[in-house]
Amino acid sequence: MIMASRNVWCMTRNFLFGSRGWMIQYSAEIFLKSISLRPFSVKCDSKDGEPLKNEDLLKNLLTMGVDVDMARRRQPGVFNRVSTNEQALKIFLLSKGASDKVIGSIISRYPRAITRTLEGLSKRWELWRKIMASDLEIVNILERSPESFFRSNNNLNLENNIKFLCSVGLTNKCLYRLLTSAPRTFSNSLNLNKQMVEFLQETSISLGHNDPTDFVRKIICKNPSILIQSTKRVKTNIEFLQSTFNLNKENLLLLICGPGAGILDLSNDCTKRNYTNIQEKLLSLGCTDEEVQKFVLSYLNVVFLSEKKFNDKIDCLIEGKISISQIIENPRVLDASINTLKTRIKELVHAGYDLSSSNIALLSWSQKRYKAKLKRLNE
Repeated sequence: MIMASRNVWCMTRNFLFGSRGWMIQYSAEIFLKSISLRPFSVKCDSKDGEPLKNEDLLKNLLTMGVDVDMARRRQPGVFNRVSTNEQALKIFLLSKGASDKVIGSIISRYPRAITRTLEGLSKRWELWRKIMASDLEIVNILERSPESFFRSNNNLNLENNIKFLCSVGLTNKCLYRLLTSAPRTFSNSLNLNKQMVEFLQETSISLGHNDPTDFVRKIICKNPSILIQSTKRVKTNIEFLQSTFNLNKENLLLLICGPGAGILDLSNDCTKRNYTNIQEKLLSLGCTDEEVQKFVLSYLNVVFLSEKKFNDKIDCLIEGKISISQIIENPRVLDASINTLKTRIKELVHAGYDLSSSNIALLSWSQKRYKAKLKRLNE
């Protein structure tokens, strides 16, 4: 209680007598409102007993439309800094085409952005522009995911990673996917990325691929997240695919260069657990082991479904008078959410559509395409 009183007194003193002129620029009503909403948002003393000069920081952030409460929850340490560069950041982003609203949103969600120097920002932007077609593309990415740009300020590491990934055959299109889908790739140390690339090259050679560079490019482009996983995880998943489906080298190579690339970075325990559940569920419905394997190989994305989601969707389809053989032939129906499946089954039955003897693929069609079909059925 005593410390709280001291803090309030200290804030009041700084407000009334400080040289920063808060009283001139802001009314007492606004100041008191900000205090009531953000108690003790200004810390008068650091751990070393030195006063923190962050009154201007809070004033600037509020003026810029930043959600200070959100920012403090996400990265409170930023508010203990004596020096920040929020004004320079704002000017820089405005020059690149960002709006005031977007800038406020960026800082609210990733306040550490205001600690970056103008020099560092310029260099990082220059590196990103080697991959992106325009400044606006970068602004759009920052609006969706500010962490992807501001998480690291090691521009040398970013530059080295870009050069290395280009040297192993990755095109700008693939690098773009990495920046937008798996930006942590560029925060990895260069050695870490090299380890994964070398592992993939060795894997391709062991499976008889005659172009390791092409193999690496295909894997990374199909699964951008693979570079932020461990080689142990990827190796274990490759071994799982080979042993579970009794694949020879040629077929295993085709699988991991194609649809199998997507599950190489899935948790090994999750991969095995989900596959075991799929197997047990389908066998209980009268499928053979061969049919189970054919089903999973025809649509490996099904391995991403948890036990509950997979079982609930299968049960929903069975209750809708759809046979398991129909599901085996049309595995993509499991892409639809459980609510979508229930709604569409009800609508189609009401329209006189016999799901037990007709094509069930429309259960996973796009909303526009499905609605057009439903309209024709109701005419």
